[in-house]
Amino acid sequence: MLAYIARRIALMVPTIFGILLISFVIVQFAPGGPVERVLAQLQGLDAGATARFGGGANDLGAAAQAGGSGGADSRYRGAQGLDPKFIAELEKQFGFDKPAYERFFIMLKNYATFDFGRSYFRDTPVLQLIKEKLPVSISLGLWMTLLSYAISIPLGIRKAVKDGSRFDTWTSAVVIVGYAIPSFLFAILLIVLFAGGSFWQIFPLRGLWSENFSDLSWPEKILDYLWHIALPVTAMAIGAFATSTFLTKNSFLEEIRKQYVQTARMKGLTERQVLYGHVFRNAMLIVISGFPAAFVHAFFTGSLLIESIFSLDGLGLLSYESIINRDYPVVFANLYIFALLGLVVNLVSDLTYTWIDPRIDFETREV
Repeated sequence: MLAYIARRIALMVPTIFGILLISFVIVQFAPGGPVERVLAQLQGLDAGATARFGGGANDLGAAAQAGGSGGADSRYRGAQGLDPKFIAELEKQFGFDKPAYERFFIMLKNYATFDFGRSYFRDTPVLQLIKEKLPVSISLGLWMTLLSYAISIPLGIRKAVKDGSRFDTWTSAVVIVGYAIPSFLFAILLIVLFAGGSFWQIFPLRGLWSENFSDLSWPEKILDYLWHIALPVTAMAIGAFATSTFLTKNSFLEEIRKQYVQTARMKGLTERQVLYGHVFRNAMLIVISGFPAAFVHAFFTGSLLIESIFSLDGLGLLSYESIINRDYPVVFANLYIFALLGLVVNLVSDLTYTWIDPRIDFETREV
């Protein structure tokens, strides 16, 4: 097993390298960039980006005009009438004064020590930005995964036992409808119903906690936290448990039809003893081993619209804004962390198989 783990970890290095290389090459050909964002701001065409200079657009404009106009730089749109020395200063600040291959290998060297640099437009270390957004993303991902599993596993088992019955039919219809409707529509419906939209104002509309959170006692802090995440987590979980519900049902159905189940019944065991004493462990192998991957999926995907609707400043919103603003340090840092966690979680999922069922041996399997 140790040899298998070592091989998997060794394979993570070229995989991460390939992901970063492909993304870096794509970015080089993508239109726009941080320099053009600043130039657009100087021309009054873009108010969304604020570069790491001491002042705002007026200060940038003064710096751009200093030293006269020595001609326009044709490489950038919006550079007409600006001092080429100022353009060169921008390139140096953003690191574009170096060749692309040199910038890529500098990035790899820094990322090996988790040095992600500073945000182009927030003047804050990237790692600090990610740490600030983690509580929101962890809250949404963790609670949504736990809630969806808490619903899907009992429901899937019940559907397997009642396969073909009216209960199985109407619950399947409900699950499919919940899966088909986007989570952001559920979020809007919950706001209309329970957050002061048109009916009741029971839950808060924005934020992860109240303004007086620091003044509350620990029990009050827990209640306040749960009060704030109730609607966004519910909106995300409504459509999230469909896959695991049907996976649980099909896994149990497959096990129930096997010969050892018939043998257990012939020995006089009750249906409950057969189901939870023999079927459960084998049937839940696939479901439980997929929990780490399901958590990471909920952690990093599908939360952008929910974060926007409920004004939750998490990693999803940070990644989106960074892509729009061409804030490459934040974009690549998120990509690196997401890819690394994804690879680690895949390894954890495989190891979970052996923990649940010791008969599985990855030592004899080729990587």
